[in-house]
Amino acid sequence: MTGGAADKLRIDKWLWQARFFKTRSLAARMVGDGNVRLNGVRVVKPAQAVGVDDVLTFAQGARVRVVRIAALGTRRGPATEAQGLFDDLTPPETDASRTERVGERPTKRDRRLIDEFRKDHDESF
Repeated sequence: MTGGAADKLRIDKWLWQARFFKTRSLAARMVGDGNVRLNGVRVVKPAQAVGVDDVLTFAQGARVRVVRIAALGTRRGPATEAQGLFDDLTPPETDASRTERVGERPTKRDRRLIDEFRKDHDESF
C-alpha cells in the first residue's frame, strides 16, 4: 500500500525528531509563523505532511538550513540517529559572510569609556 501513514509524517514532529528544535511545540511555532519552506513553498500548518526526498528550508540561529529528508523517524532518538534522518544541503559558510573582529576585545575600562561616550552623545539628540 503506497501513500499510507507510514510514508508521511507531520512536519513539526519530523523537525523535532531530527533535533532541529528542542521541543515539538517550538517546531510547531516556527512552522505556524511561516518560517519553514517545504520544497520552496511556505508552510504555515504544523500538521503538513512530509515524506522522503522533500526539501526543507528554515532559519536556525543565524544560519539558513536546507535539508533533504532521507528517512522518517519513529522516535526522537540520540543525535547520531537523528543525523541519519536528513541530508544537509546547506551551502558551506564563506569567509565573506563571516564578520571578523578587528583588534582585541575591549577591556572593562574601554567598555565603560564607550558607554560614557554614548551616554553623553545620545542626550544631545
